[in-house]
Amino acid sequence: MERTLIIIKPDAVQRGLTGEIIKRFEARGLKIIGMKLLHISRELAEKHYDVHRERPFFAGLVEYIISAPVVVMALEGSDAIAAARATIGATKPSEAAAGSIRGDFGLEIGRNLAHGSDSPENGELEVANFFSESELLSGWRRDVDRWVFE
Repeated sequence: MERTLIIIKPDAVQRGLTGEIIKRFEARGLKIIGMKLLHISRELAEKHYDVHRERPFFAGLVEYIISAPVVVMALEGSDAIAAARATIGATKPSEAAAGSIRGDFGLEIGRNLAHGSDSPENGELEVANFFSESELLSGWRRDVDRWVFE
C-alpha cells in the first residue's frame, strides 16, 4: 500500500471546504491513517517546500501555507499517489478536470486548495515530516476494504 500526504491548504480551510475534500478522498477508497489540524511553522513549511527553494515563488509558497490553519492527512491505498493526484486535479485550476477538487473549486494557481505527494518516495518522506509513526493507524481494516481492493 502506498502512502501520500494531503494538505488541505489555508484557502480550502477558510472557505469551509475541508469536509468536502475529505469526503472525496474517502469516496475514492483511500484510507485515512492520520489526520490533524495545525498551523504549519515556518521551519516545517521551508522543509516541505525545500525542492522549490531556488525558485522565485518559494517565499510566497511558505508565506501562504503558514498564513492560516491547514488539515494534513496521511492516506493509504493501492496506487494512492496517482489516485489522490487525480482527485485533486491539475495544479492550475483552469486546466483541472471537472469533478476534481481544483476543477470544481479553484480559480487561481496560488489558491489551489490541496497538496498531494508526487511520488511514493515523497509520499513516505512528506508523511514522516508531518506525522510520527505512533500517530499513524496503518494496520486497521475497514469493512468496506473488500469492496474497494481486489
